[in-house]
Amino acid sequence: MSIKPKSHIEIAIESTKVFLNDGNLDIAELNFLLGLAMRDNGIDEDEKRVLANIIRRAQTTPLDATTTAHIERIKAEYGIE
Repeated sequence: MSIKPKSHIEIAIESTKVFLNDGNLDIAELNFLLGLAMRDNGIDEDEKRVLANIIRRAQTTPLDATTTAHIERIKAEYGIE
């Protein structure tokens, strides 16, 4: 039996792969990370904190208008600051 890490840790680990890939976060990658958080039908405070850190890092890189708008929708919908 393997032990799965807490979801916020898994999100953080997977985000490193995203940023190591090309240094940018795209909509598909963001949706993948969000899906990890949503597996239990909600986003807890630890997941929000990790997603907020990922989004802040992504916003330091060039983002197209569609990705920026998607990030803003996710932040508003899930209360991510």
